[in-house]
Parts: sequence; structure tokens; C-alpha cells
Amino acid sequence: MGEPIGRVVVIEDERPVRDAVLAALRAERFAATGFEDLPRPADVLGVAPDLAILDVLLPSGSGFALARSLREQHELPIIFLTARDAVADRVAGLELGADDYLVKPFALEELVARLEALLRRPGQLLGRSLALANLVFDTESRQAFIDDKPQTLSAREGAVLELLMRRKGRVVSKKLVEDQIFGLSGEVASNAVEVYVHRLRKQLAEHGAKVEIHTVRGVGYIMAEEKLA
Repeated sequence: MGEPIGRVVVIEDERPVRDAVLAALRAERFAATGFEDLPRPADVLGVAPDLAILDVLLPSGSGFALARSLREQHELPIIFLTARDAVADRVAGLELGADDYLVKPFALEELVARLEALLRRPGQLLGRSLALANLVFDTESRQAFIDDKPQTLSAREGAVLELLMRRKGRVVSKKLVEDQIFGLSGEVASNAVEVYVHRLRKQLAEHGAKVEIHTVRGVGYIMAEEKLA
């Protein structure tokens, strides 16, 4: 698999949840380390993580307190995982410096997508340029290029392209594409994802991109380099 693309610490006392998150991160080529209870801040930082995923309710105390201690020592991106869905809890976590907040139960692919979004921020881990065949997407300028020629994409088309390119060669569920396009904006038309994927396919084909977006019926989409006949 090659070298890991980053290091993530997962602090979660529920073993099935912790193991599932660790497996999902390792499948994405992250080096992931798990703790089942409140570690010392020094133990967390000793792993030299690029991001921490932190449960709020742990056997020995509050993840909020650990987040506060970590943020006093290091500008470490933090995602909270918790069963506490009250607005006051979410606000408290964000005010402590957490960068994102996921309420259980959650989809693993959504967690990975949010983690990658945090690590794409300026100065963070993941690079700004994605490439597949003759297609390049700049994640900061939101500009796509085919054979070095700039392409005109809407914001939502760009969001779909980035998601598929980050997971090139792997299936991306329709639900994740939908969340990437619309977020929490409310009702989404049943064919909205298909419309944006169709527009993107057409744009790429018309301008000679040597890539293909395949539909995996009932599941989602996969982007891969075009196969030569």
C-alpha cells in the first residue's frame, strides 16, 4: 500500500465503533492509532497525529477536557464523535476548538469525507492538486484542467469531481455524493445526483478527458482512467 498519507488518533471507548473507524481510516491509507479511554495529552501528541477523532463521553471523564488540553499545546484539528445531539453540546465542543462534530450513529464514509475536508485546509496535510490521466483538479482554486486547459464547472459539479477523484478507482455511494453537493440544505430531488453526474460526464467527454465515471447500479459511482480499446 505504500507510505501512509497521514496520522490520525481515534479516542473512543466503544470497541465496535473504534475498530470500524480505525479500519475505515486504514483503508484510506491513514496510519490510525486507537485509545479506548482518556489518554494523557502527551500520549496523543506523541503519536504526532495530523488529526484527532475524539468521543465526548469516556469512562474516565470528558473528551471536552482533553480537547482543551490538546488545543493549549498544539493546533491539532479535532472531530468530536458523540451520542449527545443537543445543540448546547455541539456548541460547547465547537467553542472548545473542535473543527467538526458528528452525532452517533454516523456513516463511516461521511466521517472520512469530513476528515479529508479538514486536512485540505491551507497549511494542513492533504495536497491541493488531484490528478487522474489528463485531468487535474485544484482543490483551492476549485479549477479543473484537461490537458492543462481550464474548464468551467459549477460549484456543485466541482464538488462531485473532487469527491470522485479523491476516491478514484473506488465506489462512492450516491448518498455521499448527495451530501457533498447539498450538505444539510434540506429536501433534495430524487434525481439531483444523476443530473450533476450527467453534466460532469458530458463536460469531461466533450473536452477530451481520458477518464470515465461508471455507475454502480443501486450503490453509487466510480471514477477511473479511461480504458483504451
